[in-house]
This record gives sequence, C-alpha cells and structure tokens, in this order.
Amino acid sequence: MIELVSRDRCISCNICVKVCPTFVFDTGDDGIPVIARQEDCQTCFMCEAYCPADALFVAHHADEKVSVDEAKLIENGLLGSWRSAIGWGRNGGDSMASYDTTPVLRRIRPGRA
Repeated sequence: MIELVSRDRCISCNICVKVCPTFVFDTGDDGIPVIARQEDCQTCFMCEAYCPADALFVAHHADEKVSVDEAKLIENGLLGSWRSAIGWGRNGGDSMASYDTTPVLRRIRPGRA
C-alpha cells in the first residue's frame, strides 16, 4: 500500500497521479501529490516505478497500513527502491516515464516534447 510521498524529493511532475490505476492521489495546492484514497491502493507499484525522483514508498503488504519513517527508509535505501529493483535506475537515473511514448506522459515530462 502507498505509504509516503516525500516532500523533499518530489519534483511535482504528478506522474504518480496520472499512472495510478485506482486514482489514489490528488494534486495538492502546492503541486505535490497527496495520498487521498489510500484504501484504494492495490499495491501495484506503478507510482513508485514511474517516479523519476524516487519520492514514493509503497509497502509490500497490501492488506495492512504500516508506520514509515522517511529518514530510515532513506538510510536503508528503500525510498523509491522499486524502480531500481526492476532495473529502471535510481536517484535521477532513467525512469519508466522517460521511455514511455503515451501522450499523457510525454506532456508532463520536463524538458521533453
């Protein structure tokens, strides 16, 4: 289940808002996504996989809410780790969004037409 959007790492690209199949996120007033409907999360990891800033943490247990500590997640290399685990880079490296050709993602990728 989605547990964290890191305000420090988030670049307000809102890719997570667009790729979530169950519309878990809303865009906050400051442009940073907020977890608005956590109970709808299917733990599919799409948001974490597409996040180019490694700003999301999805816990592996879909059926239970867990307590997360952002500093400990960073220390243990877990914040945004799913993207790296599936071979899509880490900390500013390649992201799935950088290779996606669907129009909705092309429009929101900074610096790309």
